[in-house]
Amino acid sequence: MQIHSDDASSLLDRLVAAELPKQRGLAAWAALLQAHATLMRRLESDLERETGLALADFDVLAQLTRAGGELRMTELAARALISRSGMTRRVARLTDEGLVRRADADADGRGVVVALTDAGVDRLTETAPVHARGISKLFVEQLNDHELAVLERALGKVIIDCSFG
Repeated sequence: MQIHSDDASSLLDRLVAAELPKQRGLAAWAALLQAHATLMRRLESDLERETGLALADFDVLAQLTRAGGELRMTELAARALISRSGMTRRVARLTDEGLVRRADADADGRGVVVALTDAGVDRLTETAPVHARGISKLFVEQLNDHELAVLERALGKVIIDCSFG
């Protein structure tokens, strides 16, 4: 079945209206998606351009730092909001670069712990100010204190468990 463009648009409108009467919240949802996508792309490109480090790699180093220097692989993946298999590949690359090291967590070798190396701490020390400046310029400076507080409270209400398998 082929749908003409006018019919497709009308179909989507009807399907959405059934779940979101009067499109309540749809504009806010679209703004959230667009803001997230554009901010993340800009933060990623700025960090990579200025430091050569990918934003996802920075996040791994930051998560390890926040945890006191090491985490089990599963916990690291959960905190960084990526799958365990994706984290395994990322950690392998960061290990090759000397920024983290892997070790068996248990005597039976079933768990893996990822730990920052001195080189990883040095890399984080170099990149964190660049990333923080980007957050400040692109996000924080665009909003007043009241808007920041309202946004934090509102988004806090919709945060869900995003554990990846």
